[in-house]
Amino acid sequence: MALDVLDDRCEVLVLGIGNILWADEGFGPRCVEHFHRLYEDRPEVRVEDGGTLGFYLMNLITSARRILVFDCCDFHEEPGTMMVLRDDDVEPWLTTKISPHQTGFSELLATAALMGRAPESLVVVGVQPERLDDYGGSLSDTLRNLLDEAVELGRAEVARWGFDLARRPEGAEVAPLMAACVEEAPYEEGRPCEAEACRIGDERFLVRPAGVHVEDPSFERK
Repeated sequence: MALDVLDDRCEVLVLGIGNILWADEGFGPRCVEHFHRLYEDRPEVRVEDGGTLGFYLMNLITSARRILVFDCCDFHEEPGTMMVLRDDDVEPWLTTKISPHQTGFSELLATAALMGRAPESLVVVGVQPERLDDYGGSLSDTLRNLLDEAVELGRAEVARWGFDLARRPEGAEVAPLMAACVEEAPYEEGRPCEAEACRIGDERFLVRPAGVHVEDPSFERK
């Protein structure tokens, strides 16, 4: 992803943030990946995978007039609950943390405001996660089934700002938005099964024999 300083502020930045290594924490990056594949580029709209880059996103944040963010959010609701937060309504998303990247984004916005470069408008399309403790795992089916809906909600917000996006032709080749190895298809196809890769932490630091990924009643802790 290019992180160069833009000479002029782009009209719209579409940003997905989150960590694809922690199951539903990857909802934001997967949303923006789908968004990029569905809609044609236009010069006023910049689409980026923000991942967990934190302050490395500063140039992007301060170079955009309007920002649309995809992310998973703790609304204290049922898994799969989706909401669109606009401007002043975004505050609960910034103050209710489910992961470190949200703290970083709050600080980014505060710093941008101090610089006089805060976005004129901020919208978050967020969804309540179902599973966050599956290291290396995929999105839950609940959130995977909401990707299209979230992307459409995001497109509608961009249109509300005055920038209609055309769908790409069927079968069109699309330049990758992120590194090829972490795009959804190769990531899913190359992920080892639970028997080969522990999903709850680094087994070198777990108090149990290496390679055992389930509770074994015959194992006695020493």
